[in-house]
Amino acid sequence: MDILDKIIAHKQQEVAERKSLFPTKLLEQSLYFDGKTVSLTKYLLREDKSGIIAEFKRQSPSKGIINGHAKVERTTIGYMQAGASALSVLTDEKFFGGSSEDLKTARKFNFCPVLRKDFIIDEYQITEAKSIGADAILLIAAALEPAKLKELAAFAKSLNLEVLMEVHNQEELEQNLNEHLDVVGVNNRNLKTFDVSIETSKSLAALIPDDFVKISESGISDPASILELRDYGFKGFLIGETFMKTARPELTAADFIEKIDRLVVNN
Repeated sequence: MDILDKIIAHKQQEVAERKSLFPTKLLEQSLYFDGKTVSLTKYLLREDKSGIIAEFKRQSPSKGIINGHAKVERTTIGYMQAGASALSVLTDEKFFGGSSEDLKTARKFNFCPVLRKDFIIDEYQITEAKSIGADAILLIAAALEPAKLKELAAFAKSLNLEVLMEVHNQEELEQNLNEHLDVVGVNNRNLKTFDVSIETSKSLAALIPDDFVKISESGISDPASILELRDYGFKGFLIGETFMKTARPELTAADFIEKIDRLVVNN
């Protein structure tokens, strides 16, 4: 059993428990549930933004604790002030040390789009995402059957949430493209080996239809690679560890985005 299988097995138990504790009807009474969402795709396409989806992530299964001290409020406000196009907040507790409260905090202090980063396998989690203030959800192709992924994407759209589908290879991409997706992300991390290479994004770029906004995820640590990926049609770049492994993630993000801007001017 690989790490994704372990996460999904645990997530099934977790969702069943949460359904019994917080019924859907209760989630629908949240202040955020009937609120207007902010478009992730529009922010990613804005010329005055960097395209960076800056992530708040305390830990991961492959790296352990990345940053146990960063505060959600200061970090996410700093990310937005630095010019990030959107925020990604990990809400998985067991494997990533996140929580729904982290996302609520990010939502409270920021007006840019907020992506709920979690392992979504059930409509309940999508209702939950809307109830805590998310604007978009992540669906991981490797964790879902194509029919299930499409069904969940359609449900998300019914709640006015945008959908980012994450793929790792050509097979996942070709099997799961559907009309309910907004953004297609290529994860540069191999789930089996944890090796990372942005060549994965480059190799899949031409296979992603222009109907979807393309983003590249994981392993982006050099501002110059952003310019490379833009040449392949990528409009968004999800960056977490590069920022979070430093003492002040928001300052690292600001420096990173400034370097991108300088490279653009010099080119």
